[in-house]
Amino acid sequence: MTSTFRIEDIALTHVGNVRKQNEDGHFADLGNGVWMVADGMGGHTNGKLASEALVAAVGAVRVPETLDAACDVVANAIHSANTAIFGHAQEAGVQMGSTVVALVLRGEEFAVLWAGDSRAYLLREGQLIQLTRDHTQVQEMVDRGLLDQADVEDHPMKHVLSRAVGVQDALEIDAIRDYAQTRDLFLLCSDGLYGVVEEAEIARMLGEHGIAAGDALIAASLAGGAPDNVTVALVSVNEPTLLVVNGASS
Repeated sequence: MTSTFRIEDIALTHVGNVRKQNEDGHFADLGNGVWMVADGMGGHTNGKLASEALVAAVGAVRVPETLDAACDVVANAIHSANTAIFGHAQEAGVQMGSTVVALVLRGEEFAVLWAGDSRAYLLREGQLIQLTRDHTQVQEMVDRGLLDQADVEDHPMKHVLSRAVGVQDALEIDAIRDYAQTRDLFLLCSDGLYGVVEEAEIARMLGEHGIAAGDALIAASLAGGAPDNVTVALVSVNEPTLLVVNGASS
């Protein structure tokens, strides 16, 4: 992957304080400019299988150089995982699936693809921007004007997904694209983070620690009870390192 920026990344996951098994999955490929977080569901083995299928599908593809082609390849890998997970669930007579959120960086451009309620955030100039919109029944009620945003947090159905990988034979993936800027910091995470740690606190830790905020984010979720698995992937965008050799820069 060619880039006009210096890119750094880190990805961490923790089982949390309550769950016995980690059903989250993550994928990070700095060389190909692709990162992903997946949150499996379906209980224990089924959720883990679903998130692992997503990680394996995205990890197996060769990602092209252009952003459009790269997004197509990543999306096709997610669709392939959807088919495999749904087929396995039908054969086994179980319910299983996974959320997914992926970041693709190419040159000065980036794209985010997602299905479910795992999120992508961007910290830019001290402001934390949520790039994704949750695919939950409650969020759809908000979008249709049936529920106020202020009432989402206490709603009994706030964790009920309206879309996820492997739940149906066909999957719709949402995507956005934009231009990256120097000192941008991207955060991909499962709801084990933002469901426990307030966004203002997430923004504070990202601003204070930068790419090294991963441990602090996980620790904050654990301190808040961590009822679910928690996974974070951080990607920082900075100016290229200037190398000076014999008085000449390169």
